[in-house]
Formats: sequence, structure tokens, C-alpha cells
Amino acid sequence: MIKISDITEMRRLALSWRQKGLKTVLVPTMGFFHQGHLSLMDMARSLGQKVVVSLFVNPAQFGPAEDLDKYPRDIERDVRLAEQHGVDCIFIPDASDIYNAQHQTWIEVTEVSRGLCGASRPGHFRGVATVVAKLFNIVQPDMAVFGEKDFQQLQVIRTMVRDLDIPVEIKSHPTVREPDGLAMSSRNSYLSPEERKTAVCLFRAIQLARKMIADGERNRETVVKRLYELIHSYKDAKVDYIFLGDPETLAENSHISPPALLALAVYVNRTRLIDNCIISAD
Repeated sequence: MIKISDITEMRRLALSWRQKGLKTVLVPTMGFFHQGHLSLMDMARSLGQKVVVSLFVNPAQFGPAEDLDKYPRDIERDVRLAEQHGVDCIFIPDASDIYNAQHQTWIEVTEVSRGLCGASRPGHFRGVATVVAKLFNIVQPDMAVFGEKDFQQLQVIRTMVRDLDIPVEIKSHPTVREPDGLAMSSRNSYLSPEERKTAVCLFRAIQLARKMIADGERNRETVVKRLYELIHSYKDAKVDYIFLGDPETLAENSHISPPALLALAVYVNRTRLIDNCIISAD
């Protein structure tokens, strides 16, 4: 596996693969790999001849009071795991190279970034869209793989690619979960043993919503109220948002029309966790 930090060197390698007719698949990450990340790499390996994993904790998607400085990092372990999963190149650029001192250009996807995490984290998706566009320009992949746990992010990237005619095919991988249902996330490492028990409330809320809708409930407010009650029954859990609506437009209405997206963000003490699922009519 090749380890690269220089943008020009990454471009040269990607160009050499393209000239040989090799299909390149990119997996953008912020590192501190767990099984969810590794599943993305395995999927990428099955889709193309060359796999690039970018490892970049993107400062542009963190707000002033968020956890940029304490975001978990273990580059040596990440490099070892990426190599074990057949990655051909791991790209670890410096923030000063991605955002030079004169940087002033940003990409904003307006509608699908408004609610959910976009409302709670102003500027977050501007940072996400900009860095992903830059990675696409640097690596020039044929495909890129993203996890469905960050569903709004996935929709932002899909919309950006469509609207800017970026020739990258976006693939998604289902959320990877712990045995008790908690979605795997690097931020799970922040949780104490007691908080880890509370964190399962997100998956319990998903299970409850699925049952209510399967039983015929179609009033959004009724379902959301029950989910608030369930989550707040857990110690140190506080809802940031619960969204139930259209998975394509991310628009809500009072009547649930499956398939519907349930997306939620919950604080477990100081740690903010997200999860989602698509709920069918069955």
C-alpha cells in the first residue's frame, strides 16, 4: 500500500492508473477506523481495480464549539487496517494544503442541507461538500463509497455531483451496527460504560417507529412524540432532532408516506450521536 500526503503526488498516481484503464474507487474518511469504515473499503475493493482511502479530519465541517481538537485519531492503526483490507493508497493530506492561506471558495448545496444536521450545525455541509469536491478533483475516482449512517451527507454529495456534473458514481453502504443495534461511529469512543448503555436509545427509537408505522400509524406528530418520550426515558439522553419524511427531498409533512426516512440526532450527555433508517410500508 502506498501512503501519500502530497496533493501533486496523489494526482500523478491517480493519473497513471487512469492512463492504464484502471477503475479507481475513493473512500473519503476522517480516520479512527471501525468496522463501518472497513466495510466501505471492502465494498470499494469489489467495485474497482484501485482503492484510495482519504484520511482527513476536515476542519471546515466543525463549528467553533465542536470537537475538532479532541476528535479521535490513530493514524498508525488506520494505516495498518487499510492495508489489511486491500487498500492500494491511503491519502493523508495536511489541512494547510487542502485549505491554503488564500482559500475563499466554498460549495453550498442549499435545500437538502437546510434541516436535520444542517440546522443544528450551521456551515457543516458547506465544509463537507467543499472537501469532497476537492478530493474528487485530486483523486479523480470513477466511484466513491459513503456510509448510509450519514444519510443527509450522502444526499448532499449526490446532489452536488448531479448539479455540478461531476463524473463520479456515488455508491452507498448500509449502516454497520454493534450487536445491540448502536450504529458504529468514531464518536462512540467518547462514551463512558454508562453512557454506552444509554446510547442504544437511538436504535430502540428506530425499532419503535418501524413497529408503529407497520401497525398503520401515519400521523407524523404521533410517532415523533412517542420517540421523544422513549429517548428521554433514558438517563442523560436529550433529543437534538427527530426527522420523519421524504428520503429524497428531506421534506417533512404531517402524513407519513412510506418509504419514509427516520433520522435522529441525540445527545448522550455531551456526545452527539446520529442514526437513521428507511421505513417501508411492510
